[in-house]
Amino acid sequence: MTPPRRGTAAGGLSRRHFALTLPSALLASGCAAPHQGTGRPGDPVVLTLLSHYASGELKEALQGPVDEWNATHDRVKVRTKAVEFTDLLTTFMVRQAAGQGADIIHPYCLWNGQLVRAGVLRPAPAEHAEEIRRGYGKAAVGAASVGGNVYGYPTEVQTYALYYNRRLLRGAGIGSPPRTWRELEEAAHRTTRRDRYGNTLVQGFGLSTYDDSTTVGQTLALLNAAGGTFVSADGRSTAIDSPAGRAVFDLEHRLVTRGASAPGVNVYKAFPSGQVAMVISAGWWTGSLQPLMGKDYGDVGVAPVPVPEAGDRHATLSTGFMLGVNTASEHPREAWEFLHWLNTEKVSAKKGTTATRMSALQVSVGSLTGRADDMRTLLGKGGDPNLHPFLDALAYAVPEPNVPGAQRAKSLLRKNIEALWTGQQSVDEALRTTRRQVDQEVSRSW
Repeated sequence: MTPPRRGTAAGGLSRRHFALTLPSALLASGCAAPHQGTGRPGDPVVLTLLSHYASGELKEALQGPVDEWNATHDRVKVRTKAVEFTDLLTTFMVRQAAGQGADIIHPYCLWNGQLVRAGVLRPAPAEHAEEIRRGYGKAAVGAASVGGNVYGYPTEVQTYALYYNRRLLRGAGIGSPPRTWRELEEAAHRTTRRDRYGNTLVQGFGLSTYDDSTTVGQTLALLNAAGGTFVSADGRSTAIDSPAGRAVFDLEHRLVTRGASAPGVNVYKAFPSGQVAMVISAGWWTGSLQPLMGKDYGDVGVAPVPVPEAGDRHATLSTGFMLGVNTASEHPREAWEFLHWLNTEKVSAKKGTTATRMSALQVSVGSLTGRADDMRTLLGKGGDPNLHPFLDALAYAVPEPNVPGAQRAKSLLRKNIEALWTGQQSVDEALRTTRRQVDQEVSRSW
């Protein structure tokens, strides 16, 4: 459901470049536009909604409210189309270049700056922008905005926290999860176990080169917890080469070189099997861990991302998606009408409570939205307590920077983090190289 578990999508290419490099057959057939009605009786407007909810529970969860809309609205109908997440940004850009863009799109918020610069996203009308600012948390609104303008309704919002294995911590004589970086390092070393040949049996803290969620995601969560940022406030340079950035890189470097972290381990397999004591990841993972671990899921706890020093204010990373309207849509008013219905209108929920359709949709697949009131209603008592730290983090999470070069900048950061973890670069070299490469990317004239 989140970008980290679906790989890294292509980014940073212009619409013209995409149109020239992809086969003409894709433009002619795979991206064919559906019939657009007139809205007259018997010929309704047909809006297309393009997302990455392509299969399984995600596809079914979205189709439910769409079917409800279509059954209760005669003048405007909605048709869903989906591609895998790894193809989503490319598809947005290709269809736009070919004049075949969907009316409603569901982008990863990291791409919003690029999509706005490319003329794909339409700013939300004033009444919708006000509803979004009023109804969602600060991080969700920030992720759905570019240059101070709101471009869509936040949908899935993921915050990062510390997953830990209670059994492994207790076995090392640790009664509670770490709250500071010093406690984190100590717990990581005490829970690390090796066989007599030096092979790692249990990794104390799960640094992993497997994907963005554990490579970039947890590094940025720690950076935010230290009061740092990845990209400067004006979006024209990186801020990673700072005291906070150096502290994070130093921490991760120590964990690896002193043997508490083994970056080659796939934490998505190792943590459920009891081979990782702690890892920072996003809230979507709770829904995956339960069926994987069975009764052993009872060993899993979740706590806020540790801060450098006791008394420091909590902060973490948030990522997310939003639903916005294409600039090329011939029916923007109808598209915003549907999005308002889906994302703001309250419907009956459990035990006589109410929540929006989108919040109910996300909770049904183990995710959150940026509507904290809905989340508290839907999670309520008796739900998975491991989701509540992610809900609490909505109040202090920092959204990913979504400047036009953000996707490429994230890829460059990941490359240099991995070079640090694998001993190819020192802390100084990794910071210097990241600063040079990312500065060049985000300062480009898009």
